[in-house]
Amino acid sequence: MILLKRIGELLFPPKCVLCRKLLEKEELDLCRHCRTHVAECGTSRRKIPYLDSRTVVWYYENDVRGSLIRYKFHRARHYANSYGRLLAMKLLREGKHDVDLVTWVPVSKRRKFSRGYDQVELLGRALCKELDLPFVPCLKKIRHNATQSTIKGEAQRRANVMGVYRSVNGSQFAGKRILLLDDIITTGATISECAK
Repeated sequence: MILLKRIGELLFPPKCVLCRKLLEKEELDLCRHCRTHVAECGTSRRKIPYLDSRTVVWYYENDVRGSLIRYKFHRARHYANSYGRLLAMKLLREGKHDVDLVTWVPVSKRRKFSRGYDQVELLGRALCKELDLPFVPCLKKIRHNATQSTIKGEAQRRANVMGVYRSVNGSQFAGKRILLLDDIITTGATISECAK
């Protein structure tokens, strides 16, 4: 098993998930430059309806944007483990890991079929492995809608996701502290609709 791992590392050396630079031996997930120069998001004061708080790892720009595009649209599904570790560290630093369960904003069946995976589900599984938390499907996407990235304006984005998600066995989650994951938050329309 160790030999196979070494061969894999020789054929596919680990790279920074943001800039894709080859990682040094002591580096994990991010190169030294990205770890020190990519701006982590601070605490946002902007309220998103139905959420008590939120945590965002990075601003969606430059190498972060490129990384997420590779993850979502170019089959870089192996990034999920790195993203899960990085999000776990951020949640631990902020003291926001004390939850009853973790769930995610699901993609439609059509999108999951065409992409081959649900990128937020993979992120959630990786995060829960890091934090030893239960990962539970709480939502179902009941209608395929236009992607939010193609829609301009907050009101149009809210209209696009209205009624698109349904709770799965919602009564069993009453009174629970739930960590709801999404990969990108722009206006907050999708995550707000899911939290509702």
